[in-house]
Amino acid sequence: MIRAGRFSEPTLLVASFFRSLTTHSLARRSIGSNKHDHSHRSGLLRTHRRRHIHQHRAHPQHVSQDHTHKAAPQAGPIAIANATIHPDSKPAFQGFIIFDQGKITMMQEGELKDAREGVRIIDASGKHVYPGLIAPWTQLGLTEFQSVPATQDLAEVASIAPEASPAIAVNPDSTLIPVTRSNGILIAGIFPEGGLIPGQASVIRMDGWTMADKTVRATSGIVLRWPQMRTITAWWMDTSEDDQRRDITRNLTRMREVFDTAQAYANAIGTDPSQPTDLRWEAMRPLFAAPQPGIADARPRLFILANDLDQISAAVAFARERSLRAAIVGGRDAHLCAQLLKDNNIPVILTGTHVMPRRDDADYDEGFTRPLRLHEAGLTFAIAHMDDTAHERNLPYSAAIAAAHGLPRDAALNAITLAPAQILGIDDQYGSLETGKSATLIITTGDPLEVTTQIQSAFIDGREIDLSNKQTKLYEKYRDRYQQMGVIEKEPAK
Repeated sequence: MIRAGRFSEPTLLVASFFRSLTTHSLARRSIGSNKHDHSHRSGLLRTHRRRHIHQHRAHPQHVSQDHTHKAAPQAGPIAIANATIHPDSKPAFQGFIIFDQGKITMMQEGELKDAREGVRIIDASGKHVYPGLIAPWTQLGLTEFQSVPATQDLAEVASIAPEASPAIAVNPDSTLIPVTRSNGILIAGIFPEGGLIPGQASVIRMDGWTMADKTVRATSGIVLRWPQMRTITAWWMDTSEDDQRRDITRNLTRMREVFDTAQAYANAIGTDPSQPTDLRWEAMRPLFAAPQPGIADARPRLFILANDLDQISAAVAFARERSLRAAIVGGRDAHLCAQLLKDNNIPVILTGTHVMPRRDDADYDEGFTRPLRLHEAGLTFAIAHMDDTAHERNLPYSAAIAAAHGLPRDAALNAITLAPAQILGIDDQYGSLETGKSATLIITTGDPLEVTTQIQSAFIDGREIDLSNKQTKLYEKYRDRYQQMGVIEKEPAK
């Protein structure tokens, strides 16, 4: 056994490399030995074996580990006074906000007067209070270094894995989490990658000792990667159009068979709960629950990854045909069918605004103005950051580029706060500042869409969060070095 701290970093990295080779070999042997066994029990064993192997591959803490302190539960009431408060659900105002035991208890215009004994008062004069930002589509905690396979746990081996939950696989000690939250992103949706149905979508908070501490919602729905609908004739495509058409037909047929089977399983369990349990179809069963009349639809969503117009149109028809509560992820052509999406009450998670035009005859700013077009159509949408996971902290600037190209700033902020909370099914507690909701908020020097704005304090469920990370620690380390050398002056004590 290799123990952290006993070997040099190169030795540990080499050991990690050989360990990943071993686990890959084990995975191939274990899957191959059961490839003709379709019993429920063997499927469960294969799932457990894959998950066990992936956990060892995904959490090599000797390679990278977060050393920041985790926040303790809120010890007493806190009041933030003299601040400009931006609730998101209503216009901003000058006033104060009080929260206790993780919940907002009062929010009011004007000065804070006669605060009761024991209340900790934070004077935020000249500062702003916003809801914690929400990254709607990420792989935080599932990946660390792209060049180190042992830190990649993005996908299951099977193409159909609706039972796979990212909330279990996330590495709570990922160094990317504190880097991301230092820019005000306090909640994140975690999506797996991979096959036709790669797994579930989970929601986590960006602080906690374990994944049980971090998990906001273990499953917000099932992820479906919609098959390609048209052939590709680009120079790099080495598959003939006939073969592509056969692949498209096969993938669409397979998708329908999966949902037919899951629907049949849900019907059978509804009729006779003593039926044998299948973890795959059990994970999908909530999708087929009937909505309650007169009550807001709270069923898990089917998150459909689709970008092309024909993909989105086919996905909408599929969801309508089966009465599924859907959301589109990607949405590069969503502005071309915005009315169709609105008529069917299907929101969109736009994966990035810093993207190239999709077609040769498209406007150069198509990606920048797409959020504006969806806003003008009255469609609910959130904005995700499409860059590498290590750069997830730049989410606010994906919204900012949309604001710079016509999207109202309030709508841009909504696209990374309340809208993603609504799409992920957590808007009863997160996404806006309201009495009774979670005290998950940030104190800033200005608009979080501006690069120059600093996040001065952050609270998740009332717990004050350490905003340091490996980058701030490295800055402090080398600042001290140059101060010792006399190259720069020491900063005056505060």
